[in-house]
Amino acid sequence: MDVLLNTPPLNVQENMALDEQIVQLRPQAVTLRFYNWVPGPAVTFGYAQFVQEVRHTLQGRHFVGSYTRRPTGGGMVFHTDDLTFSLVFSSQDKPTDIYQKLHTAILAQLRGEGLPARVFEVSSPRAAYAPSGPEGASACFVRPVQNDLLTPDGQKILGGAIRRFGNTVLYQGSLQLPGARTKPALKRAVIEGVRAFLAVDLHPSACGADRLARVRQLAAEKYAASAWTEKF
Repeated sequence: MDVLLNTPPLNVQENMALDEQIVQLRPQAVTLRFYNWVPGPAVTFGYAQFVQEVRHTLQGRHFVGSYTRRPTGGGMVFHTDDLTFSLVFSSQDKPTDIYQKLHTAILAQLRGEGLPARVFEVSSPRAAYAPSGPEGASACFVRPVQNDLLTPDGQKILGGAIRRFGNTVLYQGSLQLPGARTKPALKRAVIEGVRAFLAVDLHPSACGADRLARVRQLAAEKYAASAWTEKF
């Protein structure tokens, strides 16, 4: 059964651990979930980024909060009031095709909710996807890459990162608009976009206590451990 998974508030390490667990437990099914964050700022950074560059960037922004490495690629993402979500599904499409199809489907729904936006269609050079640049660790929302969603004036509002596990795809996305987490219309747009993208129905499902206990154990053993955070 394809599900819309609901969870209690989780910290940044637990959110990463839950996404990994979904891939392991439901590799052929569709699972969409919106992160339910514990209070306070958090940062995730891409799998291939260098932790020293990340820390330098965080210090430069006087960031005080929790952070961890994602299982997906991309750059740093500051999770303050963004609508963060993950999608696990089976596909053999190339990542660029997945981004194009998924983001276009979400765009149609955002426009239906009265939010003007557009797809960034300019082909991005390879350097745009590099984990670091001249100023250190790259940040996802500093500049757009192909298939991101933008406001009419060019501000990036939706980006995502993908990792494949065979034919199973983990997509982790962030919709960055003021107060995004508290706006039901934005969640509705993502849900309906995913339904259109994958031609599925999504059934609400809760994350049980036993499952959450395993998630928290994985978070403590992996995503909060220096062996993972300081991997590169």
